Amino acid sequence: MLDQMSFHVPVMLNEVVSYLNLAPGQTIVDATMGTGGHSLEILKRITPQGRLIGIDRDQDSLEISRKRLEDYKDSCSFVHSNFSELDQILRDLNIKEIDGIVFDLGISSYQLKNAERGFSFQEEGPLDMRLDKSSYISAYDLVNNLNENEISSLLWNFGQERWHNRIARLLVEERRSGPIATTKQLANLVMRAIPQRYRKSYYRIHPATRSFQAIRIAVNRELEVLESSIRKAVAILKKQARICVISFHSLEDRVTKHTFRALKADGLIDIITNKPLTPTQEEIDSNPSSRSSKFRAAERLEKKYEAD
Repeated sequence: MLDQMSFHVPVMLNEVVSYLNLAPGQTIVDATMGTGGHSLEILKRITPQGRLIGIDRDQDSLEISRKRLEDYKDSCSFVHSNFSELDQILRDLNIKEIDGIVFDLGISSYQLKNAERGFSFQEEGPLDMRLDKSSYISAYDLVNNLNENEISSLLWNFGQERWHNRIARLLVEERRSGPIATTKQLANLVMRAIPQRYRKSYYRIHPATRSFQAIRIAVNRELEVLESSIRKAVAILKKQARICVISFHSLEDRVTKHTFRALKADGLIDIITNKPLTPTQEEIDSNPSSRSSKFRAAERLEKKYEAD
């Protein structure tokens, strides 16, 4: 039996189902399938004639989805890849256009709770943070090989960490006596670098959160491919088909907002959510990990368009 504890609670599920305008017979892409929470509810609404293409960089999560969605195996394709390869993935599947796509840009609770994956400072684990375990560069490599200026820039650009200079300086000093190898070790060093009087007054969350976010984004090159992937998705949407994007920090949301605006200016989409939707208090109470999420949706217009 599949372990229910492996399941990630899908964020803003009602909004995804509603804004995608799901109907039987549609072809939908879940660009970040994870453990299949969004995919399951989508499949319930588009089958038996419909088809779902689930993409994920994390092979472990994809295998959980494959087992979880066993009842829909004839209507679902599972693709181990980066959503940046969306156009090639659909060409390989002989799909020329789709009825909707959803991007859920957060990491899952399954990944966070698995200490061996190295995403969380709550549990001791190796300093990894790779979404795709076959990737070459890990968090260990960045933390132990970048110079002080590079680490400082990384922490500011991807985490907007106020104390980026102090943290970078301490990391470089500390690794002279040995590599920084575990999540707890890194989290403790970040805490030490932040002046004690600011640890509670400045941070509403754990002081290491921004640093871990920044390193994870850099390891997986998450922001580099987001704009081009949104453009590729819009290029293959049918007229009146929808794209939904769920982000979890301001950098992702900013890329999504600006890309949507540029596509609207080109006459390619109509933005449905002029301001991002946020989770209801009821959802936050039942799933605290949803608290920072923002949801944006747009609809494809008729104008002919090809992605760059």
